[in-house]
Amino acid sequence: MTRRTDWAEYVHPDTPRGAVGGADDGPVQAGDDRPEGGSHRGEGAARDDRPRGGRARRGDGGPRGGRRRRGFGEPSAEDEGASSSSRAEQQASSGDPAERARAICLRLLTGTPRTRKQLADALRKREIPDDVAEEVLSRFEEVGLINDGAFADAWVESRHHGRGLARRALARELRTKGVDSELIEEAVGRLDSEQEEETARELVARKLRSTRGLDRDKRLRRLAGMLARKGYPEGVALRVVRQALEEEGQDTEFLDGEGF
Repeated sequence: MTRRTDWAEYVHPDTPRGAVGGADDGPVQAGDDRPEGGSHRGEGAARDDRPRGGRARRGDGGPRGGRRRRGFGEPSAEDEGASSSSRAEQQASSGDPAERARAICLRLLTGTPRTRKQLADALRKREIPDDVAEEVLSRFEEVGLINDGAFADAWVESRHHGRGLARRALARELRTKGVDSELIEEAVGRLDSEQEEETARELVARKLRSTRGLDRDKRLRRLAGMLARKGYPEGVALRVVRQALEEEGQDTEFLDGEGF
């Protein structure tokens, strides 16, 4: 009789994350299973100024050049630095607070889209009076520079296709950005269950190869846990994992009924 396991064990498996294959929080990158090191040069080959191994190695899982591409809504390094105020903001710092607030908002919106709450938090950190911040932010909404609904739609599109996140995880992220619950519901509602399950299948297919050679239960924990952390419901995760294992000829009767 197979031991019954709580779903929480799959969300937080007891094995270290990323111990086999790619990291559990994202699809396995192409080329992650290649052996370490580049091709060996012949002993008699003419020496040149290039580093050993031929081509320069890329950063682990990152884009060419070793720099990770910034995703939608992620702050840039400039946004995070306290000394990165723009020239316009510096000029307005000693004048009208409203001018300074507008300069701060324009600088932040130039880097990446922001929600109203994100901008309000930034103005509060710069000690802009609340009434001034409210007036400036309302004006930015009127002219379309702030649009939380459009932000939520773009966030769902980007994070689902780019990171494979399910509706539950997407809604959680949007709440942390300060998006209104009604706008969140509308945005994640455009992602139907069929599309969500198809993405789950793609994630499992990419992870499946890295779990070969593990025992059955550990393999199940890796695959189901990866989907759980991306917000997929238990039923969807187990159904997708079962189908993937069956296609490999694995026995999946242990997933039936109360035996799981």
